Amino acid sequence: MAERVVVRRLSDDEGRRLQAIVRRGTTSAVRFRRAMIVLASAGGNTVPVIARLVQADEDTVREVIHRFNAIGMKSLDPRWAGGRPRLLTPEQEDFVVATATTRPARLGRPFTRWSIRKLADHLCRLPTPRIRIGREALRELLERRGVTFQRTKTWKESTDPDRDRKLDRIEHVTRHFPDRVFAFDEFGPLGIRPTPGGSWSPAGRPDRHPGTYTRTRGVTYFHGCYSMGDDTMWGVNRRRKGIAPTWAALRSIRAARPDGAPIYVILDNLSAHKNWRIRRWASRNRVELCFTPTHASWANPIEAHFGPLRQFTLANSNHPNHTVQTRRLHAYLRWRNANARHPDVLAAQRRERARIRSEKGIRWGGRPLDTAA
Repeated sequence: MAERVVVRRLSDDEGRRLQAIVRRGTTSAVRFRRAMIVLASAGGNTVPVIARLVQADEDTVREVIHRFNAIGMKSLDPRWAGGRPRLLTPEQEDFVVATATTRPARLGRPFTRWSIRKLADHLCRLPTPRIRIGREALRELLERRGVTFQRTKTWKESTDPDRDRKLDRIEHVTRHFPDRVFAFDEFGPLGIRPTPGGSWSPAGRPDRHPGTYTRTRGVTYFHGCYSMGDDTMWGVNRRRKGIAPTWAALRSIRAARPDGAPIYVILDNLSAHKNWRIRRWASRNRVELCFTPTHASWANPIEAHFGPLRQFTLANSNHPNHTVQTRRLHAYLRWRNANARHPDVLAAQRRERARIRSEKGIRWGGRPLDTAA
C-alpha cells in the first residue's frame, strides 16, 4: 500500500504563520489555498478530505504538501518566469538581499531601517562590490526574493516540555482512529458591525457597507466541533467561553458516538478545557482529551476549517444582530456538510486542475527553464 502523504511536523513559527493566513485571509487566493492545504494536513486531515475542503484535485493537494516538505513557507507563493535577462548575478542579488535584511547600524549607517532610496545609495557607494541599481529594480528584486517591508513583531516559542509527546499523540490518533477523532475549539469574538470582504461587482463600483465600526450588542463565540471520520462540522454560538459551554460541547461529541467506544477530542489549553470536573467526566465516559502544545493551536485539525467559515459567513457581511448572524453561520455549515459534491465545488476543482496544468508548463519551484519547456 502506498505511503500516506502528510506534511512534515511544523515548527511553532510555521504553524502560527499558516494559522494567521487561514484565519485572517490574504490578498493572494493561491497563497490562502495552499496554506489551508498545509494546515489541514498538519491537523491530521487526509488528502481526500483536504481536496474537498479547498475544492481542488487530490494530486494538487499532494503536490503542495510535497513542495512544502521540500522548501517550507516559500512553497506558498507561485513563482513565475519570463522577461529580459537580469543584469545582476545571483551572487550580487544575494549580497543585496543580505544588506537589506541587515540593520543599517551594523553597517555603520545612522538609521534604524532602510528605505529604498537609502539602500540603493548605500549599494552604489560601496567600494566593492559596487552595485548600481535603480529604486524600482531594487524594489522588484526584494519582492522577488521574498523580502518585504514589515512591522517588527514579537514572537513566542512553545515552551511546553511535553510538546513532542502531545504532537505524537495527536498524529497517532488522527492516523489510526480517524473515525473516532473530534476537534473542538472556540471561534471569535463575533461582533455585530460591518465586516470588510470581497465580492463580484462591476469594475469601479464595489459593494459598500455603512461606515460604522462601533461594536453593539456585545459579542458571541462559536463553539465548533469537527468530526474527522465524517468530515462534518457543527457548533453553537455562546455569549462567553467557559466550563459550561465546553462541557455541553463535549457531551454532544460523546453523543455522536453512542456505541460507548473510546473517542479522542483534540483541543487547546484554555483553562476551561482543563477543569477537573471536565477531566473526571471525560475519564468516566471514555473520552480522551488530546491537548495541543502551548502556543501551538495550529495542531488542531479544526483550525483549517475555520478559514472558510470566516470567508463565507463573516467577510463582506453586515448582520443586523446576533440571531441573524448565527442563522447565516449555521446555514453555511449545513451547506458545507451536505454539498461536498456540489456542482459549484466540482467546477472549482476543474478550474484548479486547469490552473495547475498551466503552472506546470513554466518554471516553478526552482526547476530549470529548459526542463519546463
